[in-house]
Amino acid sequence: MLKRYLATSRPELQAFAGRMAGVRAISPLTLNAVRSFSNNSTAPSLSFFQRERLPANTVIRFVPQQTAWIVERMGKFNRILPPGIAFLIPVLDKITYVQSLKENAVEIPSQNAITADNVSLELDGILYIRVIDPYKASYGVQDFQFAISQLAQTTMRSEIGSMTLDAVLKERQQLNQNINRAINEAAREHWGVECLRYEIRDIHPPQNVLDAMHRQVSAERSKRAEILESEGTRQSRINIAEGEKQSVILQSEAQREQQINAAQGEAQSILLKADATALGLAKVAQAIKETPGGDKAVSLQVAQEYVKEFGKLAKESNTVVIPSNLGDMGNWMASGLSIYENLNKTITKK
Repeated sequence: MLKRYLATSRPELQAFAGRMAGVRAISPLTLNAVRSFSNNSTAPSLSFFQRERLPANTVIRFVPQQTAWIVERMGKFNRILPPGIAFLIPVLDKITYVQSLKENAVEIPSQNAITADNVSLELDGILYIRVIDPYKASYGVQDFQFAISQLAQTTMRSEIGSMTLDAVLKERQQLNQNINRAINEAAREHWGVECLRYEIRDIHPPQNVLDAMHRQVSAERSKRAEILESEGTRQSRINIAEGEKQSVILQSEAQREQQINAAQGEAQSILLKADATALGLAKVAQAIKETPGGDKAVSLQVAQEYVKEFGKLAKESNTVVIPSNLGDMGNWMASGLSIYENLNKTITKK
């Protein structure tokens, strides 16, 4: 009988029944202790935020900070005890719920969701909540932690179903905000619980999708490498062409400067030669005028040059010009002097 009674109790009692199986007789005291423990174990389950049993009514109680105690009088809600000292009526008042006003983290179990492009994802997250109305948190829902957890899962599936895989991976922050807003629309007004933030902890795509993503990343990086390499080659060729262009321009400018300098030098040389010739002629003319017998000396010099140049004709050319009066050397010389005299007269007239 004891085994049958303990089989429906908690696992700890089942282990205790196993240890007591070898005992033939059990004292009434032991049986009463087991029944008392069993009755305590079947008490109403505590709230998610409760870590201890409900406090008993001892007339005077001290409520801890950041904690709200719900008091019922004769089974009906009476008041919420704030932190500090509280006085209760024996028998009539009963502390039914204990709500923590601290921020708590609720783990959202892993779940599957399908994106808009038909990719199955496995996600889990963390939900940060806080009780803002202990009355609604106690009487608005049976277990607000379980309700919020289920609402977070369904909202997550709904949001992910409207997004593609790339959008889910890139816009995780926006997805968290959408889920947080959807949870607050239901939980804050009806359950007295505020969702402070929701964070997706892990996203696990299928293995084939991961492999495809890795190949895509590898291809993208290869593409970038090729683009950068081609841009480098293009820029290198542009730089080489620019360098050659500048080189040609500089060479042409150098040649131009060289030709200009050569022309200026030649012109300067011609001017200097002309000035020197003019100066020499002026001195010669002045010497002829100032020297007695200068005209005769010049005539003699012209005749000598005439004869000398005529003698060169046979050496420098195959054609020889012979004067008709070659035998009369005197007349020949006289013709040379007459040329000089006629030229001198012409210059004098001018």
